[in-house]
Amino acid sequence: MVNATHLRFNASDRSYYAILKKEVHALGVVAGLSASRLGELDIVVAEMVSNLGKHAVDGELMARVIENKTARGVEVICMDKGPGMSDVARMMQDGTSTKNTLGQGLGAIRRLSDKCQVFSQKGWGTILLSRIFNKPALADTQLERVEVQSLLLPKPGETECGDGFYFKQSKDQIKLFLGDGLGHGKEAALAARTAIDAFKLCAEESPVENIRYINSSVKRTRGLVGTLAFLNLKERTWKIAGVGNIMSRFYSMSQQRVHSPYNGIIGLNIPNTMKDQEIPYEPGQLLLMCSDGLRSKWDLARFPGILRYDLGVLNTALLKDFARNTDDMSIVSCKITL
Repeated sequence: MVNATHLRFNASDRSYYAILKKEVHALGVVAGLSASRLGELDIVVAEMVSNLGKHAVDGELMARVIENKTARGVEVICMDKGPGMSDVARMMQDGTSTKNTLGQGLGAIRRLSDKCQVFSQKGWGTILLSRIFNKPALADTQLERVEVQSLLLPKPGETECGDGFYFKQSKDQIKLFLGDGLGHGKEAALAARTAIDAFKLCAEESPVENIRYINSSVKRTRGLVGTLAFLNLKERTWKIAGVGNIMSRFYSMSQQRVHSPYNGIIGLNIPNTMKDQEIPYEPGQLLLMCSDGLRSKWDLARFPGILRYDLGVLNTALLKDFARNTDDMSIVSCKITL
């Protein structure tokens, strides 16, 4: 699995654009994009920052290498606090412009991307997501029914993210782990990476037993908080357990469930008596997990219709409205259709 951490760039000043484009191009090289696809990635990023320069307030761009079972690529997301768009479909059409330009920017991004989505609200701003892969994605029914997206960012000013995410997928089970190393910076990142390495090796089917295994593996680090959520696809049941302040919520058509983690620090002190919490799977159910880099009072009602979009768009909307920007930040979303 590639590094889950996004690079984050200030795109509110044109003086940053050259550096920004160079960094995203380098990600395309790492992802194995062909020369022609690299050129298309460059165009997408150029159009994004051009739009931010013309329309945005507090524009930002985030990017990372992504992969699935069949391909690697680059995900680029931009967000802003600009005026927003009342008719996104119309603005995606060539020739539509509010700045007396040719009006081909959004259309070009859509055509060159393997996946492109725009979410916007008047007076709130806009999120634009683009993914470009090194080869066409192959049809996979397992991939189609399982969507897992993450957005991890280091504390502003830090180069390493102290939050870490990893998930394992088999024919019958999905296992997710989100951890937050104490503090931030290099030592926090080491704690999160060590926990992920332990999670990769642990074969236990219980989240609590995984926590115990991770606890013994990270004792030489500064420790972390973390939550594990496992879905048994055959039994249609979630098991979840956590230690520390990772906030987890399950959303379905009928209700919202909040998971309450145990007090403690993995690697230093965890409760002797912990139990997995079992939650029935419901069709269309959404699991959201966030570190304390985000304020805990999320309100999805602020984003009408966003659950029809890619989960990467949802993660970005939560970051945009609820980021503290005083610590590492992580958001994980998972939707599975059985």
